[in-house]
Amino acid sequence: MSQMLRPLLLLCFLPAVVPLFCFTCVFPAVSPLDCIRFPMKCPAGQLCLSSKAVGLRGDFRVVLYEKSCVLPSLCGLTGEKYAMGLNFTFTNECCNTHLCNAAAAHTAPYWTGTLLTLLLSYSVW
Repeated sequence: MSQMLRPLLLLCFLPAVVPLFCFTCVFPAVSPLDCIRFPMKCPAGQLCLSSKAVGLRGDFRVVLYEKSCVLPSLCGLTGEKYAMGLNFTFTNECCNTHLCNAAAAHTAPYWTGTLLTLLLSYSVW
């Protein structure tokens, strides 16, 4: 077989769509650094979400952070919810590259997330 035909043949067997990997928090966190996050393969058509909700009741203020996969229709939304006796105002921000919803200050080296993504993607095939 020709040397040029082998790479082309290999490309034919690759999946058409590569799944997006995003960080997800085990629980909503009070600090961006408290988010116990791990990479997760998103369902097809979903994006990475970073959400911030500020809850107020009088002078008492709570800020919660969440990371996950989400449908594009929920991106860019802001709104209000009432939960746990607090009025929460939330903001959803989305991105569409692998692990793009990481916290601004990384607690683990960047290569750790990249390594986990590669390992997860190979275990799926």
